[in-house]
Amino acid sequence: MDRGDFVMATTDNGGPAFPEAIAIGAAGDVYPGFPGMTLRDWFAAQALAIAPEHHIVNADEKATTWARMAYALADAMLAERSK
Repeated sequence: MDRGDFVMATTDNGGPAFPEAIAIGAAGDVYPGFPGMTLRDWFAAQALAIAPEHHIVNADEKATTWARMAYALADAMLAERSK
């Protein structure tokens, strides 16, 4: 399988999860913010963090399966959030 098999295509990544704001210094100089990770990535990480251990079927289960499930949950959360 290639990378395309594991990452669900999505146009809505939820935007930045923890953006850093633009800052203006004392002399008026502007420091750009940083977007940080996407909300989709944050949701996927949280989905992995709460995954019940009993879902592990056997030692041969691949990490890519867990990643696919986490991003599927993240995509579902983003879809529900946009309603």
